[in-house]
Amino acid sequence: MAAETVDGSALAGRALAAAGARHMFGVVGIPVTSLASRAAAAGVRFLAFRNEQSAGYAAAAYGFLTGSPGLLLTVSGPGCVHGLAGLSHATANAWPLLMISGSCDQADAGRGDFQELDQIAATKPFAKLAVKATTIADIPRLVFQALAAAVSGRPGGCYVDIPSDVLHQTLPESEAADLIAAAAAAADSAASNPSPPKQKPLDEGIEKAADLLRRAERPLVVIGKGAAYARAEAAIRKLVDTTGIPFLPTPMGKGVVPDSHPLSATAARSLAIGQCDVALVVGARLNWLLHFGEPPKWSKDVKFILVDVCEEEIELRKPHVGIVGDAKRVIELINREIKDDPFCLARSHPWVEAITKKAKDNVVRMEAQLAKDVVPFNFMTPLRIIRDAILAEGSPAPIVVSEGANTMDVGRAVLVQNEPRTRLDAGTWGTMGVGLGYCIAAAVAEPERLVVAVEGDSGFGFSAMEVETLVRYQLPVVVIVFNNNGVYGGDRRGPDEITGPFKDDPAPTSFVPAAGYHKMMEAFGGKGYLVETPDDLKSALLESFRARKPAVINCIIDPYAGAESGRMQHKN
Repeated sequence: MAAETVDGSALAGRALAAAGARHMFGVVGIPVTSLASRAAAAGVRFLAFRNEQSAGYAAAAYGFLTGSPGLLLTVSGPGCVHGLAGLSHATANAWPLLMISGSCDQADAGRGDFQELDQIAATKPFAKLAVKATTIADIPRLVFQALAAAVSGRPGGCYVDIPSDVLHQTLPESEAADLIAAAAAAADSAASNPSPPKQKPLDEGIEKAADLLRRAERPLVVIGKGAAYARAEAAIRKLVDTTGIPFLPTPMGKGVVPDSHPLSATAARSLAIGQCDVALVVGARLNWLLHFGEPPKWSKDVKFILVDVCEEEIELRKPHVGIVGDAKRVIELINREIKDDPFCLARSHPWVEAITKKAKDNVVRMEAQLAKDVVPFNFMTPLRIIRDAILAEGSPAPIVVSEGANTMDVGRAVLVQNEPRTRLDAGTWGTMGVGLGYCIAAAVAEPERLVVAVEGDSGFGFSAMEVETLVRYQLPVVVIVFNNNGVYGGDRRGPDEITGPFKDDPAPTSFVPAAGYHKMMEAFGGKGYLVETPDDLKSALLESFRARKPAVINCIIDPYAGAESGRMQHKN
């Protein structure tokens, strides 16, 4: 009787399962269809998408939500190229992801084989590690190596290339088990005995940070999505509560400390960053989202304490104090240091009073706008209704996915996050097209939570066919499309722009007016709603939230509400 054998597809699936993978996103075809099936048989659920870009964005978001690498599977050549969107997005946002692609037979490389591409060269600019399995025996070792690299240091994307001939190679069952066991043992050994970091001792930076915060007159804690990724919420909440220091979250840092916390400076952002004298920045880069930490938005005299897992980031920004380390661990150590010589800014402290007064005044002004029922809808009225419906869900809070120009910008101010990792948006790159992929990732990563996407019609269009994926897997996702007839709101050209031989063409920003996006969902068997009034929207949200089934709510917005480029007009 011949010994049982295992092919490369089965070995890859088993290696992923042995490494702890639970979900994989992708599009199957030559040569990876069997790999997807074999992985599923080994215990890795495969979510089949309609487009590799959306699958890649799903894998990226999954890495953020779970702390484990999201898995992306693509075919060779063009499939790999489509997958670069998710790979690069994950690396830009510092989220762990492993992309696996099939590739052409090694013997035919360089001869114009089917979908031939040098995929190692294509992925290297976007990956922390890009490696190729040249024989079946390489697969387990490279899978474990890439998964470890994706989460080490600053997280990011990694790539494993498995040629078609390697996927079809076989080896005995016993040898397959030995290879997986050896790869797992090597990974465990590397994790138990990491290379000593080339960085200053933590103690020195911790002491300096605590002393600087203690002596500051106008301190501020800035919370980035890296803090959310690091599960630092308990430590940061303790720091804020025990010291009385106001905090400012970045968009995806919202919820690490609840937005409803009295020390939130979100509604006083300009005052907080413009006048603080010491800023403890946790898990956020001083990039465009934080105005590079430079005047005129920031005071020229502000002293930054920068906490980041990446030493290169510290060296680039040159803060007053730089601490290289995991956000949760570092803040716990700062808390311990402060405990030995405690301090707390009273609510009557001039800085705290100034922040809370400014925030309260701005909230009162915004609430006055939100209280009005404006029809045809502006952005404020439906966002208020959506906010209230989401808050009514209580805990576990729904995960909010937000993309678009005005939709995302206004939504950031209106929608409330009181739990960590419950807001997903365009991220560091300002990437449009992430919406439906994010939704699917959130639904499988956090199955106890409802997922609510608040999408501009342009952002929705990038990944709209994934509504079929929602229906196929019956995921609890409600997609609300803010339909204002196009990018920023349809045709906003001046007379000097409507000239030339193609002046009768639709504007580059225009879509079909009042498009029936809800009917796309209905076509696949999901629930669609068309809403134009507050009562319509309230009814649709109540019904769809209760059902926890795939739904699209097509919310008609006044095309002239909102601004071109959202809040980025100066860049366009």
